[in-house]
Amino acid sequence: MRINMPENANRIIETLEAAGYEAYIVGGCVRDSILGRSPGDWDITTSAKPEQIKALFRRTVDTGIQHGTVTVMFGKEGYEVTTYRIDGEYTDHRRPDKVLFTTNLKEDLKRRDFTINAMAYNHRNGIIDIFGGVEDLENQVIRAVGVAEERFSEDALRILRAVRFSGQLDFSIDEDTQAAMKKLAGTLSKISAERIRVELDKLFVSDHPEKLIMAYEMGITTVVLPEFDRMMEQEQNNPYHLYNVGVHSIYTMKAIDADSICRWAALLHDVGKPDTHTRDDKGIDHFYGHNVVGTDIAKKVLRRMKWDNDTIKQVSKMVYWHDYGMGGIPSVVRFRKTLAEMGAGFFPLYDKIKRADMAAQSDYRYDEKKAIVDAIEEMYRKIMADGDCLTIKELAINGRDLKEMGIAPGKQMGHILEYLLEKVLEAPHINTRENLEKMVADKYLK
Repeated sequence: MRINMPENANRIIETLEAAGYEAYIVGGCVRDSILGRSPGDWDITTSAKPEQIKALFRRTVDTGIQHGTVTVMFGKEGYEVTTYRIDGEYTDHRRPDKVLFTTNLKEDLKRRDFTINAMAYNHRNGIIDIFGGVEDLENQVIRAVGVAEERFSEDALRILRAVRFSGQLDFSIDEDTQAAMKKLAGTLSKISAERIRVELDKLFVSDHPEKLIMAYEMGITTVVLPEFDRMMEQEQNNPYHLYNVGVHSIYTMKAIDADSICRWAALLHDVGKPDTHTRDDKGIDHFYGHNVVGTDIAKKVLRRMKWDNDTIKQVSKMVYWHDYGMGGIPSVVRFRKTLAEMGAGFFPLYDKIKRADMAAQSDYRYDEKKAIVDAIEEMYRKIMADGDCLTIKELAINGRDLKEMGIAPGKQMGHILEYLLEKVLEAPHINTRENLEKMVADKYLK
């Protein structure tokens, strides 16, 4: 098989070979190329030491030179070139305390995580596959290189990476590899929240976020996302539901857009249910106020995962609003006021989480629920098309106008603007300067 690598990647390899060194593309780019996927990065491994690499190329950056990595630059395009290495002890379950450079490709490949990531390639020698990576790709299996416990003891994040690759590729995980993952799941507590977040996020936006259930069964979420364990243990004996809270949330994830905000919101939209669970005298489960409780929990989870403030804001708003509308079709006035509260720009996210939530429920009264959501969406479209005023900034008068009318800046001015907005939300056609000035004069200046 011939891999069509970028011209500059091959140029690096040929330059290193011409100088008497070995060089290959390695890891994920080889895996993805064999699978017919487009690699995100083209990493290169070589027998040349960092200073030898730097001597051969005009522009280089020392991106990880202590671990043998030099980035070779072509314009703004960079390629990481790393010396074959043997890793020392991993006392922190994340990075080797030291590395030793080697000229033996096999030594370098055998320290890698999974067989499908432990292959190298160049045009001269083709695919170098010492550990059966091609066969595991054909069999759609994630298998640790060598002894699984050793690989996971070295770097605990590999435990979560196995689940993530399983979700991205829809592969199963080898039994021995699974056994080691279960045994060492607790060592994930040594890994930073940021690295945990990156792996979970890649899993969540994959085509198979349901692999999170496998992580739960292995005891992985107990360490990295204990809230999901509680969700998996919370039943929903209610005609609207088919699954427990955790499984329902997974199906909600699969029914919504595959981006970070939507997928995290789908996962966490019912996270407040275990804390709000009640059961009536007919044995029916209820979760009153779970959106409010869930909003606080979602914020805590996202902060723990070191998410940025905008993501936290958007996801928590989706959690808060996801149940809106289930009391029936609101009046246009009532909905206009709600839209002003949630923000017109946020409505599309509400619509996505509401419809995904419904798709993961039972068929009980589904047509009725859909009719409500459809009616709310139609009201939203008409309000947007009509250009109805929804914020104080959109009022036909502002603070400067009120000042000219003799209203002093301060709390009263704020109350007046809020009063005017309330009236305009009830009757958008009155939003003219003449009407609003008359309302102010009649109510506040007599």
